[in-house]
Amino acid sequence: MGAATAVAVSVAVVLPFSFYYLLWSHPQAWVDLCGKGVDPSHRMAQISHALKAIQFGSLLSVARISRPPWYCVVLFLLGQFLNFKVYQLLGEAGTYYGVRFGKNIPWVTEFPFGYIKDPQYVGSILSLLACLCWVPFQYIFLWILGYVFMIWLESTEDPTARAKPLN
Repeated sequence: MGAATAVAVSVAVVLPFSFYYLLWSHPQAWVDLCGKGVDPSHRMAQISHALKAIQFGSLLSVARISRPPWYCVVLFLLGQFLNFKVYQLLGEAGTYYGVRFGKNIPWVTEFPFGYIKDPQYVGSILSLLACLCWVPFQYIFLWILGYVFMIWLESTEDPTARAKPLN
């Protein structure tokens, strides 16, 4: 693989985190940009899904697909289970910064919340670790660094910086 490919894949892997950072840091600007009648969490979800497709496509371009060891399957399934539970409990608005965009999202204590700190990120990291049997370490490492950065960023939330919804 050439240097240009390595750089392109690396950029694709970290690209979504700049988007998440901007929305987390400037929620009112995002709400205003979305405008009346557009759910900012739903719009974030749409763009995030497109960015995830770019991430996955870039990883596939450097992956060597083979039959995975059993522990990779277990890690991947456990990670996806955590992600599914988080989305099931929080919904789209809770998962995609609804609180930052001025929505009233109820506090959740049901498993995995209250048992695992940052369960969605933990689930994502477990799923990525499972992909090490196919994808070179440096790309998985970069992606995990993005999640670690977001865990840190979200732990420093200032409630006074939340957006005011456009009614």
